Amino acid sequence: MANSEESLKDHRIRIDEIDRQILKLLKERNDISGKVSKTKIENRLPIYVANREDDKVRSFRKAAEETGIDPDWAEDFLRMIMSSSRASQSLARFPRATDEPQHVVLVGGKGGMGKLYGKVFEASGHKITSLDKEDWDQAESLLSEADIVIITVPIKVTRDVIDQVAGYLKKDTILADFTSNKSYVLDHMVSAHKGPVVGLHPMHGPDVANLSKQLMMVCPGRDKEQWQWLMDQFELWGMRVKEVEPEKHDQAMNLIQGLRHFVALLHGSFMKEYDLDPSEITDFSSPVYRAELMMTGRIFAQDAELYADIVFANFERRTLLVEFFEHHSKLADLVKQGDREGFIREFREIAYYFGDFAPQALKESSYLINRLADRFSV
Repeated sequence: MANSEESLKDHRIRIDEIDRQILKLLKERNDISGKVSKTKIENRLPIYVANREDDKVRSFRKAAEETGIDPDWAEDFLRMIMSSSRASQSLARFPRATDEPQHVVLVGGKGGMGKLYGKVFEASGHKITSLDKEDWDQAESLLSEADIVIITVPIKVTRDVIDQVAGYLKKDTILADFTSNKSYVLDHMVSAHKGPVVGLHPMHGPDVANLSKQLMMVCPGRDKEQWQWLMDQFELWGMRVKEVEPEKHDQAMNLIQGLRHFVALLHGSFMKEYDLDPSEITDFSSPVYRAELMMTGRIFAQDAELYADIVFANFERRTLLVEFFEHHSKLADLVKQGDREGFIREFREIAYYFGDFAPQALKESSYLINRLADRFSV
């Protein structure tokens, strides 16, 4: 055994040397990326440019294949490097979309999303003011000179806050919100404020490392030409901006947020009822179930009132949940009756409905699961 270990010594020494060289090259690349970031800020260019990254990935994959390296592995490596570069660029300053700084008031600015967006607005050279419930005695002075006011408070108090804020705004002040329900909130803002209005829904939480590649849903309200600079600012941060009608947005969110979060509640509640300790279950979990358990567990690491507001946000969402229960009972009957053939028939019908999405989902989820297993297998 000792001789075998000795025969590997030189190879291991050389591997350690190569690893140190890789780290030095990565440091050099990161330094150059910083210079790129500075140039982007000076020329008002976005932090993230999809076409540039796509071209870079294609050429890197080709070079890897020509070198005899797995192109899939090479792409993973490159994307991690580029992600790190974007994150380091995002720690400094951002380009600003306007010639002059805008006065941005974040109502609820001490919350997670308020702090995050306050930080990036400020890093772009805008003036930031946070207005929270303990500051209402200063509301008039804080709001009356605002260029844009963004409501980022819990859903259940959003309309009340809009009513309180609207009376202090100038005619040309932009009124926006960050809530995950758009139809009734947007209607309320348009009714309360006669100036420019836009509904916003950042499709991420406050814990993201940076905003590049994050999605911002935008529901137009009134006077788009006056808030177009804000869309430009999002894109300069590297965000993806998607404009959507509020009704279509809410219909999608009823499924994406309401149903998904309630399914997580069912999963967690069932484990609690049967005393299935998640820390013990992971010892017996396949990578697939571990991934599902992680997605369930992350919900319960957050605020209960927030998720209650999401699940019970509107009548349509609650109606969908009731329909879900009824459909659940229908499928439960297959189990009660031992109807194996019925289960297979239902499974195949769903597979047909999912079509080409199913194999694509298998490919993408396999990638995530394999990375999860590799990173957290210990």
